[in-house]
Amino acid sequence: MARVPELRKFAKKHGLPIITIADLIRYRMQNERLVTKAAVAELPTENGAFVIHAYENSIDNETHVALVRGDLGDGHDVLVRVHSKCLTGDVFHSARCDCGPQLHTAMARIAEEGRGILLYLNQEGRGIGLANKIRAYQLQDGGLDTVEANERLGFKADQRDYGIGAQILSDLGVKTMRLLTNNPRKFVGLQGYGLTVSETVPLEIPAHDHTRKYLKTKKDKLGHRLSSV
Repeated sequence: MARVPELRKFAKKHGLPIITIADLIRYRMQNERLVTKAAVAELPTENGAFVIHAYENSIDNETHVALVRGDLGDGHDVLVRVHSKCLTGDVFHSARCDCGPQLHTAMARIAEEGRGILLYLNQEGRGIGLANKIRAYQLQDGGLDTVEANERLGFKADQRDYGIGAQILSDLGVKTMRLLTNNPRKFVGLQGYGLTVSETVPLEIPAHDHTRKYLKTKKDKLGHRLSSV
């Protein structure tokens, strides 16, 4: 079976138009409504009361959730954290990454402000899935960094897409947001869906011995704005 590079050469040689599955998904995300709100419930937490909204995605049938704090009002300048699922960091408190501390810090900041959204997207391991993330960990144990490990497995450094997240935020009534992130790619990924990022708010977790190489890779290879490494 021909791969994309060979298909591009074939299409160029014969003057044929070509699109990839990723192109098609991107087009559908920009032009079709692909999320449906499935359920809403109250969610008391250590950081106070939130309302949890479950959304189903018609492209891959994944379920994503949004934790909403307070009254979003006119939807302007809402404090938002878009957080991709990290089972090892969020649940098991792995020290290999800063995901868990970022999640809990974001929830605390939103709770303190009294108005905001924590959007939790089901795209584990920068979009490569849990099993492949563990495979990437194994490669990192052998000396590769996080980007090299993903690429060795045949993936991009970061496979995540924020189109579904943007549709969820739009459905919740967000117009402009103050985005809790150090990742400029996330900023760009959420633009162009009827949403505007009015401000980026840093969410930096200090580096320690287990995360220093990981954070330096994010800074040097993925462009994250980090000052502690």
